[in-house]
Amino acid sequence: MTLQLKPIINPGQPTDLPAGAESLLSEEKIGPRDGAGKTVVVAMSGGVDSAVTALIMRERGYRVIGMNLRLFSPDDPEHSVNPCCGIPAMDDARATCALIGVPFYAINMETEFGQHVVDKFVDEYAHGRTPNPCLECNRHVKFRHLVQRARMLGADCLATGHYARVVHGTGDQPHRLYRAVDQRKDQSYVLYTMDQDQLGYITFPLGNLIKPEVRQLARIFGLPVAEKEESQEICFVGKGSYADFVARRRPDVTRPGDIVTTDGETIGQHRGLVHHTIGQRKGIGVPRPEPLYALRLDLTENRLVVGSRNDAEAARVTAENVSLTQGAWPDLPIEISVSVRYRGTPMPATVTFGAESGRSAIIEFDADRPIAAPGQAIVFYDGDEVLGGGTIATVQRSWEVAGAMVAG
Repeated sequence: MTLQLKPIINPGQPTDLPAGAESLLSEEKIGPRDGAGKTVVVAMSGGVDSAVTALIMRERGYRVIGMNLRLFSPDDPEHSVNPCCGIPAMDDARATCALIGVPFYAINMETEFGQHVVDKFVDEYAHGRTPNPCLECNRHVKFRHLVQRARMLGADCLATGHYARVVHGTGDQPHRLYRAVDQRKDQSYVLYTMDQDQLGYITFPLGNLIKPEVRQLARIFGLPVAEKEESQEICFVGKGSYADFVARRRPDVTRPGDIVTTDGETIGQHRGLVHHTIGQRKGIGVPRPEPLYALRLDLTENRLVVGSRNDAEAARVTAENVSLTQGAWPDLPIEISVSVRYRGTPMPATVTFGAESGRSAIIEFDADRPIAAPGQAIVFYDGDEVLGGGTIATVQRSWEVAGAMVAG
């Protein structure tokens, strides 16, 4: 059923809801209908999640302003390589806003995105690290520049289609960030850099919904993106190889070199270190009885060091640029759970924080040990609450710890 919606006449009161929508738009699911007299900017990517976010905020009584960020212009004129960054995405966002009766604006933020996300992505890979561009986009573009734009417009808050939850504190109580109800879609890993000011200003209306419910709402209200597929690729890389994307900008990273074991034996040749990431199992190209894992990218000697799954496990990592969502800096070690991968399973660990001025920490793993790489985010959890995190600077692996103990 397709409905031609009209803007809310009485702010704070729900529209006449079509069949099937009432339970999905209950306050338990979407939050209180507290938007009377308030304005919200909704980040509109052109996908179903942001479209339903705008719909929900409208149903909560807010005056909604849809804002699409033009972040990256694909090389192909049809923008078919990755349409999430091109004109088709902007058109989908505009069509959604027109249907639900809210104003739409397109903002060009290619310069900010290029500096803070694309350039860093290329530089990090060229230096043998494993960056997370979605995290950097949230940190520098959406929750910095976009928040500034929203405040300039006089908006009371910013809403995005991220799957996560914010519980806003009152009085002296801090705002808290939590994992989404839908664990399969949870995006809290790329949100750990949010501070108290941002958490107090931003809302995630999809945090208590699961993806099928979001799709259902889009279908019930006839949103034009109800059946739109999700993009699974890095938005500016598209369907191509990240290595090819980096190589076009840094041809020096494609220099062939040796593949060696931890004891120095040469067992093959690589096509350029950019084609490998630490922890990689497939694509090494050297047949062995047991799978080989990339352990280290030796930039000095242009060598790829490989070993077994046990060799790849991290016993201890150091993190830099550590930030904590509640702001308080612990004096003593804490035992919590940490994750080194997007939607990865948090593992028990002990975190010892350095001096607050240095914003560093040492993380030691218990029996369960992940495969970790410099450049990755490591995120701290207490149950479902996100405490903060940092960027992995160094990794000490199980075989290196054992070797150090023998040498000692």
